[in-house]
Amino acid sequence: MAPVDTTWLRMDRPHNLMVIVGVVVLRGPVDAGRLEDTLAARMLAYARFRQCAEIEASSAWWCEDPMFDIAHHIKHVRLPGDGGRAELQRFVADLATVPLDRRHPLWQMHIVEDYEGGAALVVRIHHAIGDGAALVGVLLSLTDRRADMPADAPPLPALHAEAGGGPFLASLLSPIGDALGWGSRLSGQAARELFAVARSPGRLLDYVRDGAGVTNELGFLLLMPNDTRTRFKGVPTGEKRVAWTDPLDLKEVKLVSRILGCPVNDVLLTAVAGALGNYLRDKGEMVRGCEIRALVPINLRETADDRELGNHFGVVAVELPIGVADPLLRLRQIHKRMEVLKHSYEPAVTLGLLEALGYAPKPVQEAVFGLLLSRATAVMTNVPGPSCPLYLAGARIGQWIFWVPQAGDIGMGVSILSFDGHVQFGLMTDAGMVPDPETIIGQFAPEFEKLLYFVLLGAAETGSAL
Repeated sequence: MAPVDTTWLRMDRPHNLMVIVGVVVLRGPVDAGRLEDTLAARMLAYARFRQCAEIEASSAWWCEDPMFDIAHHIKHVRLPGDGGRAELQRFVADLATVPLDRRHPLWQMHIVEDYEGGAALVVRIHHAIGDGAALVGVLLSLTDRRADMPADAPPLPALHAEAGGGPFLASLLSPIGDALGWGSRLSGQAARELFAVARSPGRLLDYVRDGAGVTNELGFLLLMPNDTRTRFKGVPTGEKRVAWTDPLDLKEVKLVSRILGCPVNDVLLTAVAGALGNYLRDKGEMVRGCEIRALVPINLRETADDRELGNHFGVVAVELPIGVADPLLRLRQIHKRMEVLKHSYEPAVTLGLLEALGYAPKPVQEAVFGLLLSRATAVMTNVPGPSCPLYLAGARIGQWIFWVPQAGDIGMGVSILSFDGHVQFGLMTDAGMVPDPETIIGQFAPEFEKLLYFVLLGAAETGSAL
């Protein structure tokens, strides 16, 4: 097992499992038997989904499961009550707290039958198997461009090409060529130095602060100041809550983006920050001047068609000005910050750090991640998916949401995914911090509509100062 994958395998905690969770909603009618056959045939085309993860104190590896049985991994369920969105959200939240059985390959799918006239697929895959970009590629490989494709038909190659990241990642990672090589060199250097403090992990902070061979960039990443402490931070209970929105029209988002002179991503982040700020105000918290930090995974793989899967990503820390009520001012601040991040080496630094920690003893790994994760409030993914309709086992995909794990004591995961002409927001929270994520989710569209309102009223000149 690659060292960086070992890092994620060892990071499971009772209150935060390192499992990527996804929901795919299929419009009816859906043939449940055909759906199961399609999933089995195409998932098992990847060797990793037939392999178990074996781990010892200093190493880990993949091996074939001699007792492999697809019944361990694909299950059929029906929701109680009305079997609608509320029941599905509770079901997903409950599953998010259940560890995957390490005696078998680390993935599982639940086919939820008779959901809103169709079906839903709840996907859980351990982060050690692959990162978000790799697993989006896996999910795309399950799909077709037409409804009449057989279960054993090969996926269309064009689907893989669309899964690699899109314009957002291209704009964010302008120095990527130099950064990747630099991050690789950091990996070896950081590994040696982490081993040097393995017997005294409590000295790690002083070691980094002294700059004893660790780069300034790595030191800054580990020593960056805390963000504002709000009810979004605390000690996780391990009980999850999940909610997602109706999709936004991507054409409207692009219209606002074009007229206000900023990327689509900045518009979406502005809506997220506004919704989070509104929630805290409604709870009676003083948010003026508040900033929260979201850790955003960034795909660093060269191609999307990676049958070996695995993890190859870095992280940038995005500071969201949730205390700014004016949506245009909030957009302006986010835009300026994202422009700075376009020239950041943070993704390559964190890639090297994750690789190094795969070699380090577990106490060192926990000390380093404890420092990094304590400085953030949320993990947020922003994935541009295919712009065309997709079909799974003959049924058209209506919605598609997934969440990466919330590591350490982080209690919030935000998902933004564009697909088939729409943008989908999803939120996963720890129930002890945010027991009602649907309240936050309900503010995403209104916050976007404030920007749309300015555009429709001809207020674009105000926003042109961006």
